[in-house]
Amino acid sequence: MADLSNFDVNSAGNPNNNIFGLPFSEDDARLVILPVPWEVTVSYGAGTSRAPDQVFKAALQVDIFNPDVPDGWKSGFYMRPVDRKVMLKSDYLRKEAELFIDFVSRGEDIQANKFMCKSLREINEGSVFLNDWVYEQTSDLLKAGKLVGLLGGDHSTALGYWRVQAEHHDDFGILQIDAHCDLRPAYEFFKYSHASVVYNALAEIPQLKKVVQVGIRDYSKGEWEYVQQHADRVTCYLDRDIKDRMYEGANWRSICDDIVAQLPQKVHISFDIDGLDPKLCPHTGTPVHGGFQADQVNFLFRRVLQSGRSIIGFDLVEIGVGDTNWDANVGACELWNLCNLMIGSNQ
Repeated sequence: MADLSNFDVNSAGNPNNNIFGLPFSEDDARLVILPVPWEVTVSYGAGTSRAPDQVFKAALQVDIFNPDVPDGWKSGFYMRPVDRKVMLKSDYLRKEAELFIDFVSRGEDIQANKFMCKSLREINEGSVFLNDWVYEQTSDLLKAGKLVGLLGGDHSTALGYWRVQAEHHDDFGILQIDAHCDLRPAYEFFKYSHASVVYNALAEIPQLKKVVQVGIRDYSKGEWEYVQQHADRVTCYLDRDIKDRMYEGANWRSICDDIVAQLPQKVHISFDIDGLDPKLCPHTGTPVHGGFQADQVNFLFRRVLQSGRSIIGFDLVEIGVGDTNWDANVGACELWNLCNLMIGSNQ
């Protein structure tokens, strides 16, 4: 148990401590954050593999108080060090992926180019490695009795964690905040693409009973057809439809309660930061105009908690890195809210 007798909750964040300047070790902490510095298959802007480091620094500026769970931090939050070997592997494969994406976007024949065939194989093998690595890390943490939050990295990083959730729960659902459906099969020939993570989860995890997508505003015809054909497992709340309901007089609480009603008892929150208005995440990998304000999303999360549902885990992904610390600052605040939400749901 950490000694908090000399810890001043009102002081500036101590950089010698861990996330949010809190004086906890992994052993002491109730909740452990796993950083996953991976962005191999991103199809537009890069940088999210560096987000965990930037969020860690920005988190020193977050005030240690949450009105919904005032003493939640005393349970202990701890973020593991970024695994530099995983980051280096991501960097190497990302360069190969950039060349490959450029090659296929020009309509070239993959099979006629041995180098591109090799790159595709290495990228897909690297994604399998990452899935297995996340699975092992999160599995060990859950077996140790920890609550677990994942900090990406791109959205593909969450799949290994979801697989572990399936081993601990007979059934569960995912509340997905996102600008995109992520329901594309093998996007750009990458089986475990960031744009395919929900498709892969539904295909590979039978315990995943329901995915409720909120804020979607950029999707393909094929993805929309998938949603229609799998309405028993996917409910999609388009950003456009949400806004139309509000313009016609519906309030946000009633919409949130409709969303929450679609969720099973056990809920994993998957928060792709690009679900927010791009002014809050300008350097995210694939920004899309529209989206939510942070307080709207946080209100929705609180409604999940107030409904009596159990929040079994979360991932926060696609935070970008730019010339300022704005993306990391917003990401750190959302990470703080998610950590307290998890504690509040598991007291």
